[in-house]
Amino acid sequence: MAESYSEVVVIGGGAAGIAAARHLSDAGMSCLLIEARARLGGRAFTAERQGFPLDLGCGWLHSADRNPWAAIAQAQGLTLDKSAPPWERRSLSLGFPKIDQESFTKARHEFYARREAAIHGPDRVASDLLEPGNRWNEMLNAVSTYISGAELDQLSLIDLENYDDTGVNWRVVEGYGTAIAAHAAPLRTLMSAPVQRIDHSGKRLRIETAKGVVTADRAIIALPSAILSESETLFAPALPQKVEAAAGLPLGLADKLFLALEHAEEFDKDSRLFGHTDRAATATYHLRPSGRPLIEVYFGGRNADALEAHGEHAFFEAARDELVGLLGADFARRIKPLSMHPWRADPFARGSYSYALPGKADCRATLAQPVDGRLFFAGEACSKHDYSTAHGAYRSGIAAAEAVLAATGKYPPSLAAGLPGP
Repeated sequence: MAESYSEVVVIGGGAAGIAAARHLSDAGMSCLLIEARARLGGRAFTAERQGFPLDLGCGWLHSADRNPWAAIAQAQGLTLDKSAPPWERRSLSLGFPKIDQESFTKARHEFYARREAAIHGPDRVASDLLEPGNRWNEMLNAVSTYISGAELDQLSLIDLENYDDTGVNWRVVEGYGTAIAAHAAPLRTLMSAPVQRIDHSGKRLRIETAKGVVTADRAIIALPSAILSESETLFAPALPQKVEAAAGLPLGLADKLFLALEHAEEFDKDSRLFGHTDRAATATYHLRPSGRPLIEVYFGGRNADALEAHGEHAFFEAARDELVGLLGADFARRIKPLSMHPWRADPFARGSYSYALPGKADCRATLAQPVDGRLFFAGEACSKHDYSTAHGAYRSGIAAAEAVLAATGKYPPSLAAGLPGP
């Protein structure tokens, strides 16, 4: 590819990058979206398997009643499943009798109350608020790995309490990743082009990719925090403050395995099981998601990292062993692996979604700050209240795009009214 020019380059074709590029393109700016993969969507990834669209990355429209992707999906003609999520229902009693479920719910509410009460003090590691000796501490850690991708001994208390959620959770029947990727349909893109260097030393930015050089007046960098923290040579001159901020926001790990299930009608739609209730290294099982003959298996935190080290077959073996322990040896013949995506091993993700280390909650604002009015940053890690979500990524992308428009002075009057003040 010969050297080319665009007013703005958006680096990273996930939810944030797509939102930013679409906003700029709709405002009439010359914009190029550069993506390292051969597909768009980033950590939103819907794969078709045996006739079912499976969300191997983000799958829930959290805060769906104010999530912009809900309206976008509907405008695309996609279908929203508004059924209550499995975690709002009582789990099946196999290995987890009703009395124990009630005891765990009480312990969880008490833990959340201690978290809320501690928010006005100095930042702490969230595990400090576990009640010593409580029988449910390991299960609280397991739930933390599904929510944050990490155990409580890694998480900033202040960051956890900054997260804001309405409690409304829906799904896109055709896939969340489908909706996010489709939003990029009108955009000019450069695919399979990992960015190797962003040279901001000259009058114009020089973006070096695997497919050649693109020059631009401004750029929005919408890359995962793990990529930024591990790429000290990405920027020239270097941006050590950005690297440090990104390092304070590592990516947790939440991997999903989909299993085909024979005789699925035995189970109620959207029911669930916990593999074990006495350890953090366990999976949770969503049975018949959206009524499909499948099991959606969630692995998180150190457990998921350990399994990734042994390959995808290790996830199926772990799930099979836990399900057999709950449902009997014959159950092994009723399941087979369909699909999964190991997000830590993905070189363009290196994890699932961000959390803040203790004392590092302010890194989100630092990461989001523009540099020299030419480099702008977006991504779920830049969001103070909606981090770890595709709608947090979307809003950060829109904010970065509006900052670019404000810096150029070229935004149309319809957009000017919505720009943030100085």
